[in-house]
Amino acid sequence: MATVELRFSAQPEHVRTARLVAAAVARRAGVDEAVLDEVRLAVGEACSRAVGLHRSNGVEAPVRVLLNEEEKAFSIEVGDEVPGAGVAAADAAGVPGSREGAPTQDFDDAEGEDQMGLAVISGLVDDVEVSAGEHGGLIRMSWPRPGSVEPS
Repeated sequence: MATVELRFSAQPEHVRTARLVAAAVARRAGVDEAVLDEVRLAVGEACSRAVGLHRSNGVEAPVRVLLNEEEKAFSIEVGDEVPGAGVAAADAAGVPGSREGAPTQDFDDAEGEDQMGLAVISGLVDDVEVSAGEHGGLIRMSWPRPGSVEPS
């Protein structure tokens, strides 16, 4: 199982690089060509969300992206360092996940934008989970690798 870790400063111009790296690693992992656009869009949305959260909350830490090539799936985790951010948005968007120890904060307009971003991600990715806690949030997305889905 190969893992690629990417960290970048919370600048919007770095989101494109994250998208390109995610698509290249997904292609190498054997993700179906028809799904690569979904991977690019979902990673772009998740990274843009993390960059926005970092910038609006004055967080200097880098955005983290982990790309994991697993036996039956290819997964991507995008993490931010903003405690409890996006909890209400994830709940409102109906995205599954855990909210342990996460304070529910009101981000006004940012909350609406966050909710929209999470709704876009959940529309692109069948297997998505959002978790938030006192040390930041994480969006985990995964796509099956060809040949890993058993016939029904």
